[in-house]
Amino acid sequence: MLFLRTSRRFCHVATTVVAMNDCPAAVSNLACNTKAVEEPALVKLKAERDPEKLFHLFKANAHNRLVIENRFAFEDTVSRLAGARRFDYIEHLLEHQKTLPQGRREGFIMRIITLYGKAGMTKHAIDTFCDMHLYGCTRTVKSYNAALKVLTQTRDLKAIEAFVSDIPQRFDIQLDVFSVNIVIKAFCELGILTKAYVIMVEMEKLGIRPDVITYTTLISAFYKHKRWEIGNGLWNLMVLKRCLPNLATFNVRIQCLVNRRRAWEANRVMSMMQNIGITPDEVTFNLVIKGFCQAGYLEMAKRVYSALHGKGYKPNVKIYQTMVHYLCRGRDFDLAYTMCKDCMQKNWYLNVDTIHTLLEGLKKSSQLGKARTIMVLVRKRVPPFSAKQLGALQSLLTKS
Repeated sequence: MLFLRTSRRFCHVATTVVAMNDCPAAVSNLACNTKAVEEPALVKLKAERDPEKLFHLFKANAHNRLVIENRFAFEDTVSRLAGARRFDYIEHLLEHQKTLPQGRREGFIMRIITLYGKAGMTKHAIDTFCDMHLYGCTRTVKSYNAALKVLTQTRDLKAIEAFVSDIPQRFDIQLDVFSVNIVIKAFCELGILTKAYVIMVEMEKLGIRPDVITYTTLISAFYKHKRWEIGNGLWNLMVLKRCLPNLATFNVRIQCLVNRRRAWEANRVMSMMQNIGITPDEVTFNLVIKGFCQAGYLEMAKRVYSALHGKGYKPNVKIYQTMVHYLCRGRDFDLAYTMCKDCMQKNWYLNVDTIHTLLEGLKKSSQLGKARTIMVLVRKRVPPFSAKQLGALQSLLTKS
């Protein structure tokens, strides 16, 4: 009996994570039977393309925990109904979910709010938050932040300001640093940088201490709008307040320096990161490599690329793209060929213009064998390049 109970528990867990396959011999018949009952709902939802049938199928499984607790199934269903512009179906399904036992969990209601937001049904999302008490669901700053995030996606400044000033008092909610960061990001995206900064100052007076995300968001926005001095000032303020920059903050600063053609300084910042124990990532290396390439220091770019390998990193497609592009401009077609081949053998493909430049350079330097090797790899691309693009590349090798 103990073994049977254990088997049942195992089967219940297994059926929630294993895809539809033939039952292996090691799994009991009980597991196979459970899968036959429970899993088809997820399989059918994923396969169904007719919006009306999808709606009825999901509604029929409103009490099926395997479906309801599966975030992908829920989000995918709403996304496809939104794509079909069946917002009436979305409303029906989500409103029905609120009336069920899961509607009393704040985390579940937050998901409903987010799903309404992704479907572009902002009013429904905000109404869901405001009506939470009607479902017997506790309302906290977490669900407030979920609704606030949806609202900021509308870029409606007045609505955002009203939600921030009125709703917390109405429902006795204390804003936290996540609330502040959502609002600051929204104002930065709207280009209202001064107001974003003022919000940070005012919230600090209320006892909400800015975190590294707050500063990074503001620094990035001021750098993006070429207000370098203010961005640097915020960096200094952050350090003064004992809020240490993280990888994202350093990448923002390095991006700024690269944009200003200050490659050597960007490289020094990357070295400083490592000295204080923050490990650069592929984004950092790509930015520094691009900075040296743009400034004409191709040999330094190669050294940074070698350092990337030396530290155990693997270049991503953006690093390959940057290196091959500038190597071709520097007429180093041998190294450009090697990197391009390595990249495409990993099923990553550079843009057509860069491949065209490389083939042209290999042909002019009498390296037709290498050019043909590149073309063989180009034809293996999935999805394939267009016939016009392939024709243009092939014509380079056939011209005398």
